[in-house]
Amino acid sequence: MNPDNLTHISTQLESPNARDRMLALASLRKVPAVDAVPLIKKVLDDENLPIRSMAIFALGIKPTEECYPILVRLLETDPDYGIRADAAGALGYLEDGRAFEPLVRAFYEDTQWLVRFSAAVSLGNLKNPQAYDVLIKALDSEEVVLQQAAISALGEIKATAAIDKLLNFVQSDDWLVRQRLAEALGHLPGSKTTSALQYMAKDSDAQVAEAARISLERLQEQASQTPSS
Repeated sequence: MNPDNLTHISTQLESPNARDRMLALASLRKVPAVDAVPLIKKVLDDENLPIRSMAIFALGIKPTEECYPILVRLLETDPDYGIRADAAGALGYLEDGRAFEPLVRAFYEDTQWLVRFSAAVSLGNLKNPQAYDVLIKALDSEEVVLQQAAISALGEIKATAAIDKLLNFVQSDDWLVRQRLAEALGHLPGSKTTSALQYMAKDSDAQVAEAARISLERLQEQASQTPSS
């Protein structure tokens, strides 16, 4: 990228005007990670929380060797729970396998549901089967959003052992739980899954029904591509 453009962005990031700093961050989308990350770091401790949040997200989609330790530090030590949640989410975008342990710790130890929610979602993004026990625990949470995150993540890690547990949510009162379930079952082939999806395809909520139909089509397509023994 043109060095003059980078200098301009760097100057904007030091502007006393929050809007200028926000626009400068947005302009880094087209900048290579190696050039963008040093500039993103300039506003990681910004007084404006939305700017900090945006900078943390940017680290997740501009991976360099610096990003992982920065995000883990923020997840584990930042006093603002929103920032910790942002860091957990960015670690999922980073898709760095080393994030598994910090995310598990955050799920078990952080007292804020938003951080635990982001950690559960990111564990799904990592697609590490070892997240199974954590996600099963999340299913039993009293926080519906944690249930939603766990259902989606169990689908992401293709946790077929969780099918019976997941099917307990087929008639959940929360349509988002049912929608997440319909989407997750599309990654978990089996006769019980198919029966559940056929039932959910008639759900009173159109979005749930559509998700179930899409998952059924996915499973049917996968089955047709599997060589018969």
